[in-house]
Amino acid sequence: MTLSRRSLLAGAAILAASPRARAAADADVAVIGAGAAGLAAAAAIRRNGHSVVVLEARTRIGGRAFTETALGPGRSFDAGGQYVHWAERNPWREIAVAARVRTSDDATSPWPVLVKDGVRASETERRQRRSGFGRVSALLDHPAGPDRSVAQAVAGEDEAARAAATGLTRLTLGEEPDRVSTADYDQLWSGDDIWIDGYGALVAGHYADLPVRLDTPVTGIDWRGPGVAVETSRGTLRAACAIVTVPVGVLASGSLRFTPDLPAATAEAAAGLTMGAYTKIGLALDLAKSRTQDLRAQDLRDAVILRSGTPGLTAYLEMQPFGKPLAVFHCGGDGARALCEAGEAAALSAATDHLVSVFGADIRAAITGGRLAAWWTDPYSHGSYSIARPGHLAARESLRVPVGERIFLSGEALAGGGAMTVGGATLDGERAARDVLKRLGS
Repeated sequence: MTLSRRSLLAGAAILAASPRARAAADADVAVIGAGAAGLAAAAAIRRNGHSVVVLEARTRIGGRAFTETALGPGRSFDAGGQYVHWAERNPWREIAVAARVRTSDDATSPWPVLVKDGVRASETERRQRRSGFGRVSALLDHPAGPDRSVAQAVAGEDEAARAAATGLTRLTLGEEPDRVSTADYDQLWSGDDIWIDGYGALVAGHYADLPVRLDTPVTGIDWRGPGVAVETSRGTLRAACAIVTVPVGVLASGSLRFTPDLPAATAEAAAGLTMGAYTKIGLALDLAKSRTQDLRAQDLRDAVILRSGTPGLTAYLEMQPFGKPLAVFHCGGDGARALCEAGEAAALSAATDHLVSVFGADIRAAITGGRLAAWWTDPYSHGSYSIARPGHLAARESLRVPVGERIFLSGEALAGGGAMTVGGATLDGERAARDVLKRLGS
């Protein structure tokens, strides 16, 4: 097609006369969600000379990478991601080094105390548990045959192996073993992990200069026209393309409407993923308030806490991370869901009781406050990170297919082997940006 001066003038007249077309200049790209994926995508779009606006429902950036500071100075903890996983290929390793943040490889931590239903386990029980983890690891390493759940993979093993599988999925993925795909678990990348003191703060600081509209929930995306109309609580923004980085839990909730609906293949892929419920509870400590001198810092070892029953609980108690006067209670699966649904006060009370079960009643007086990171009941996440249902290995890759060549989904859920991590979300945000740039260039 050859453009003449007349056709250019005619096009300009149409733009001047059409409010819809004029509004399309709001931005070249609208990014929905200011988590690691959305921020990485927006940074890449801007580096390549295109206008971009990031719309974020929260009053902060970072999404599920968030450093909680409400417990006061010297007691911050990462309510979301805290490890730079598979650091050899994770972009946050170099960013952390350049920012000179405090890190640790956590390699020298002693084996934690094991407490089962309020009673410290014997050394024999601890050895059995370690043995069970070894067998489960071998079973899940490149499993043969059709995809199945972790629970099915260990169904023929002894109680120690089945318990280890439950502990593995709850404390690694935040989910029960019968809902986790062995094939998806097997494809996750492995490598060195680096523990970051303030991962969420690092993410927020690294992208602090991006144009983000906070406290602006997106309620709908209309893609009937040549571009997209993004409906928000503060009005409608029009763009050529949209990069949607909300968690799959938000997609499943229906709080973000698409007009027309997402294609059947996209909806089916999204339904193949669900959200885990990895949860943390931070408890501030002031050991000077203890009534005895028995609670010395060197005695406060990490602990694994097991509680039988329904829904049951598997938790990890992280004591004094980076030397801080703090205990962080980690849990996942249905027990974690129950804590989130009970609310912060009940969750803090439960975590305190578990701390007492490990260290005795004297530590109760040393707890001066707490904070629940309730991702499961958070309306802007509906869970901690994505889990592939058994039989749905292809879901992550399928979600990468653009919708109408103008809606591009992105996030940790689409990151393949990097799923469930800040690094994976970052890499997938950059991937989505490349796809959008190709679209804009055409």
